[in-house]
Amino acid sequence: MPDPSNRLLADHTTLRLGGPARAWVRATTEQEIIDAVSGADASSTPVLVLGGGSNLVVADDGFEGLVVEVATSGITPDTDDCDGVCGGVMVRVAAGEGWDDFVATAVERGWVGVEALSGIPGRVGASPIQNVGAYGQDVAQTIASVRVWDRTLKGVRTFAAADCGFGYRHSRFKADPSRHVVLSVDFQLRPGSLGAPVAYAELARTLGVEAGQRAPLAEVRSAVLGLRAGKGMVLDPTDHDTWSAGSFFTNPFLTPEQADALPPDAPRWPQPDGTVKSSAAWLIERAGFAKGHDIGGRASLSTKHTLALTNRGSATTAELLALARAVRDGVEQAFGVRLVNEPVLVGCTL
Repeated sequence: MPDPSNRLLADHTTLRLGGPARAWVRATTEQEIIDAVSGADASSTPVLVLGGGSNLVVADDGFEGLVVEVATSGITPDTDDCDGVCGGVMVRVAAGEGWDDFVATAVERGWVGVEALSGIPGRVGASPIQNVGAYGQDVAQTIASVRVWDRTLKGVRTFAAADCGFGYRHSRFKADPSRHVVLSVDFQLRPGSLGAPVAYAELARTLGVEAGQRAPLAEVRSAVLGLRAGKGMVLDPTDHDTWSAGSFFTNPFLTPEQADALPPDAPRWPQPDGTVKSSAAWLIERAGFAKGHDIGGRASLSTKHTLALTNRGSATTAELLALARAVRDGVEQAFGVRLVNEPVLVGCTL
């Protein structure tokens, strides 16, 4: 049954922001998730499906509906031990498993393909929605299928990876956010002791290898955790730089004309579809927003990384969004590029 305790969402988000929820269910089985969501839908009650709260910006007024906290567990490979001779390992992971717990298990078990995604907060169920990625890997490279509860058809469905509509920080689930509730994700991983070829220059330098070469799984994980910690991207309750939703803005994809209008030294990465990817962090910094920038409130850019907007300990959501607007509008005024927020906004607008 829903808990009408008005618990604060601030206690369940990495930004530590957000007012009370009207009702709350902590679901530890798939059936409890389905029952809670279906019951709310039948009574036309708004639903917020909550995982680790790492990609949410929740209004100070809270959420006038039912929060369904996904707390399922389970990491189940299709084989216990293939001694490195099988073609791959299919691993079903419950939506409520911590993402980094899964990555740590994969590295320990010798499953290759997610090691560069170490240290990312949140739960596994959110990973296909955002097509989570970092340091040259994203989950679309290893996801085989995604099982969901379809709130429109009122049934469990399985989407093969090819049907998930994966793109840069995007998927069919993000495009239609109110329809699908992720129940589990199947990953196709390769057995081995070496990680996937290193595709990110900064990580390659840290590991002392050339781009495209491979390094031991544990070393890749350790290097990524170190790089992320140096940018305030590994959760630490004593470090306010980690009181964030990670990268607040996505890297923009520009028309060739927009890219040509940027300063000569602006990052430009031509894409297969004819667009040009640039760096949100570069644009933010060159628009005059340095690390630690604030606008007089209790929210600021991280002192370690300009892409993260942080709660310095007693900020409000309104203050954080005011800072986000200042950054977004400043970049647009300077370069004609309008940045798009990556976190999901609940009960508030940017």
